Amino acid sequence: MLGPRQEAQAALFYEFSLEDHVPQDHLLRSIDRFVDLDDIRQYLAEFYSHTGRPSIDRELLIRMLLVGYCFGIRSERRLCEEVHLNLAYRWFCRLDLSDRVPNHSTFSKNRHGRFRESALLRHLFEKTVARCISDGLVSGQRLAADASLIEADANKQNSTPKEDWDHSAIDPSDAPRAVKEYLDVLDDAAFGAASEVKPKFTSHSDPSSQWTAARKGPAFFAYSTNYLIDTDHSVIVDVEGTRSIRQAEVGSVRTMLDRIKAHHDIDPERLIADSAYGSGPMLGWLVDRDINPHIPVLDKAGRTDGTWSRADFEWDPENNQYICPEGEPLKQFRRNYSDPNRGPTGKGVAKYQALKHTCQACPSKMKCCPKADARKITREEHEDARQVARDIAKTKQYAVSMRLRKKVEMLFAHLKRILGLGRLRLRGPCGANDEFLLAATAQNLRKLAKIFPAPQQTRKA
Repeated sequence: MLGPRQEAQAALFYEFSLEDHVPQDHLLRSIDRFVDLDDIRQYLAEFYSHTGRPSIDRELLIRMLLVGYCFGIRSERRLCEEVHLNLAYRWFCRLDLSDRVPNHSTFSKNRHGRFRESALLRHLFEKTVARCISDGLVSGQRLAADASLIEADANKQNSTPKEDWDHSAIDPSDAPRAVKEYLDVLDDAAFGAASEVKPKFTSHSDPSSQWTAARKGPAFFAYSTNYLIDTDHSVIVDVEGTRSIRQAEVGSVRTMLDRIKAHHDIDPERLIADSAYGSGPMLGWLVDRDINPHIPVLDKAGRTDGTWSRADFEWDPENNQYICPEGEPLKQFRRNYSDPNRGPTGKGVAKYQALKHTCQACPSKMKCCPKADARKITREEHEDARQVARDIAKTKQYAVSMRLRKKVEMLFAHLKRILGLGRLRLRGPCGANDEFLLAATAQNLRKLAKIFPAPQQTRKA
């Protein structure tokens, strides 16, 4: 028979426990075991006044932000609604059923104020990395680096072509926060000083973002998130936000390697990356640090017309000369210069040339220099390091490294598809770095939770 209508009736008293209503296998139970916020109050103490109205608990704000980034909740308004309604979120944030959820505007005030001034998000990320290291997930021997474009909160309709852009005309006292940050990083190697080439368009709302068409599609404004990961368990050991150009992305790897050395005493045995990081100065820097570059060499010395390239000539370091396939030497100098400034180009490139009469009488001239009187070869300043990378590329370990490099790309796919960070919500270099740090922290916490899940409790009969 048809049963009675279910009607909600208010009870005078409730016996309710959040602990009993959060599933034992819920992701937040595993993540909660690795979130250590005990020192946040002391870390932020100097940024709060000793008088006035008590502030909202900063641990609550951080836990709510972690929930948002772990589950791809991009809007802070929606995050407050979800924490208000979801029992598991309330349990993780240490909120009882009767506790009020902070207003969404509280996040903006703290993010642009105390959190940024104290570098709290960087501190939180470094603590997560330290936990991964202590739990044996990071050996520090094989690191991989790469960058990925993240669309900025800007559009072309609100931009200026490079011919009309003049940052000196901006009044800092009347500029928005993102524009002030743009003026502050004009001399920063990761942003304004990364390249002298001006972008085709500059956004009015976020001038630090880069106009780019790197995806081979319609151009857009973007930032680059740069990851340095340990390939053992794909733990992100460092993250850095930069302009979306190669010079800034390559420079960020140096910054991250220096930082993990200072913070975690990590000296990698090898660095794995793609050919964008295979320039001579970068390879030279790595070899000087005793880091093996498992990186394809960025080399444009090859020829496509069938003639001999530089790789066909043997380098003789003892005599500072090249030997051609016919056994003839190509020398940099034919006599000694008393003035050391004569001879070298001063641009980090040395030129080696064979004798004209030797090349004219050579039977292999058409294979070597058919359109020139004599063969010339240039050698870069870091050619020794480039050769080290070429030799590594012939080993079996290099083939393994190229497969391991895909782990970075998988993290970027997870970042955009699962965590929903395909477009930034915050503007300016600081806003981009804040989002990148929180997202990387969430990815590391999810990694810890996956490898070390919370123990399951058996239910009582």
